Amino acid sequence: MMRKALRGSRMAMLLLSGTMLAGCAEINLFAHGAKSVVGEEPPPPPSASASSNYKIGKAYQVAGVWYYPQEDFNYDETGIASWYGPNFHAKLTANGEVFDQNAVTAAHKTLQMPSVARITNLENGRSIIVRINDRGPFVNGRILDLSRRSAQLLGMEGQGTAKVRVQVLNEESRVLAGKLKPDTTGNEPKVAQAAPRGSVVAETLPPPPGAHSKLATPELASSAPTQPQRGMTADAVDRELATQEVKTVPVHATNIYVQAGSFARHDNALRVQARLSAVGKAQVQQANVQGKPVFRVRLGPLASVEDADRVLDAVVAAGERDARVVVD
Repeated sequence: MMRKALRGSRMAMLLLSGTMLAGCAEINLFAHGAKSVVGEEPPPPPSASASSNYKIGKAYQVAGVWYYPQEDFNYDETGIASWYGPNFHAKLTANGEVFDQNAVTAAHKTLQMPSVARITNLENGRSIIVRINDRGPFVNGRILDLSRRSAQLLGMEGQGTAKVRVQVLNEESRVLAGKLKPDTTGNEPKVAQAAPRGSVVAETLPPPPGAHSKLATPELASSAPTQPQRGMTADAVDRELATQEVKTVPVHATNIYVQAGSFARHDNALRVQARLSAVGKAQVQQANVQGKPVFRVRLGPLASVEDADRVLDAVVAAGERDARVVVD
């Protein structure tokens, strides 16, 4: 199961490596093969870029899906995480650092790099702080790719995937952003010019019962300048990352759903529900996001990650390309 999840979490990137433009750190990462395994290479040397390279990047396309990187210091989301390691050990990450599978890091599709996030395994309550410094995973239904060490600390290495909560730590991430020199090159993987972007409704999930968040009121993206907050230094952030401690939080029952979309208008949600009748019984659920009603179209609850993957593929094939797996 572990090897299957590891291969799946990066398969899309490997297949697409030939379509990427040469010369960018991200493209070199996507094209890496399976030559690097544990024991064959010494640990990677400290990366000079780790202390000087801050990156957001331009919109990019992988397997027909557009991703829109942005600063989001209030990001808080639940979903399915996978992990990666041996095949990418000692290679470059998307922001030019050297990937060490034994470091506590992670990859995300759109968040600023680096950023600091708390990752909680919703299945066993284990919780750690990671440095996000890479792009991925480019597989439907996954919101995060963890380094091998991160997966070990979270107790999910053997099973390959887990239900997780990802919370960007606002203050720590702003301090890190303020410390680093902005990268204005915008050399995100580029296949074509950015596609037109339609109107969407952003959602941020509330904390699970019993969990406490350090985050402020969620927003789609922060427009505030990335300046260090008073009371914390960059050295303090580095120490927090270096002295990793696994915490535990109460475990509560959660369910997996495939969310086809979230709409401000009820009639739009009903149309999508009807369109998915051939896939399964979709439900329209009303929720309040930032004080405004939204209508979610969901299928589930689903019994396993494998079931969610199958349903998600069917929903995407039915035309809902923005569908995703959510955990509530």
